Amino acid sequence: MNNERIDQIIAEHQGEASSLIQVLLEIQSENHWLPREALERVGEKLQVPLSLIRHIATFYKAFSMVPKGRHEVHICMGTACHVRGAKRVLETVEDLTGIKPGETDLDLKFSLDTVNCLGCCALGPVMEINGKTHGKLSTANTADVLKSYD
Repeated sequence: MNNERIDQIIAEHQGEASSLIQVLLEIQSENHWLPREALERVGEKLQVPLSLIRHIATFYKAFSMVPKGRHEVHICMGTACHVRGAKRVLETVEDLTGIKPGETDLDLKFSLDTVNCLGCCALGPVMEINGKTHGKLSTANTADVLKSYD
């Protein structure tokens, strides 16, 4: 992400330091992570210390300080999904992508994380990719779902 785009995002929020989290969310959304150079630029433009920005960026789970894949995969491991086979779904995703929860593949195609609940227990086991929910998964249709993401 270049400085021009960062400046544009900041300008959309009137350059107010109080908009720091919103600015970071927009950078994260477009870039899939928060590079140090982007944080430095935000700090400079909003006149907020880099230490405070890093504190916020590492506190909230919505932010990542390392590159993420184009497709963020979240697998529910909550009780309802667990009893319906979430572990098998997770193992299938791990086998197909070659990554474990908390990791991103080398091609930056997929990032994998587990979550405690996605709020759709009746559809368990559930996997969410880029905010889209895929429910009632088996090992076979898990593979099909992953293949549908370029």
